[in-house]
Amino acid sequence: QVQLVESGGGLVQAGGSLRLSCAASSASIFSIYAMAWYRQAPGKQRELVAKVTSEGNTDYLDSVKGRITISRDNAKNLVFLQMNRLKPEDTAVYYCNADAYRDDNGYRTTYTFWGQGTQVTVSP
Repeated sequence: QVQLVESGGGLVQAGGSLRLSCAASSASIFSIYAMAWYRQAPGKQRELVAKVTSEGNTDYLDSVKGRITISRDNAKNLVFLQMNRLKPEDTAVYYCNADAYRDDNGYRTTYTFWGQGTQVTVSP
């Protein structure tokens, strides 16, 4: 299994900044190839905020481009989400996500793991 532990959420005023962190711990049989942050606001579906692959390729939700940056420390299995110029509509529970695989006798099995989530609240 891969365990994901998020930290860094909280309450901030509009225009402020927060930095979320996620630490992944896993058995050596798993290899993590992509990590991401999703969010889910009340009454809305969970959506991808940002994703980074082990090669450093990134993808962002259009509404956060230019304000939010994802980064990753592959050696330590850490992923960060730097959020600047926050808006009330960024209020949500933010979830860390990891896509991993396991090779066993020539067969590859892929897995998706989720953290417990951390609340981000942006006041007007």
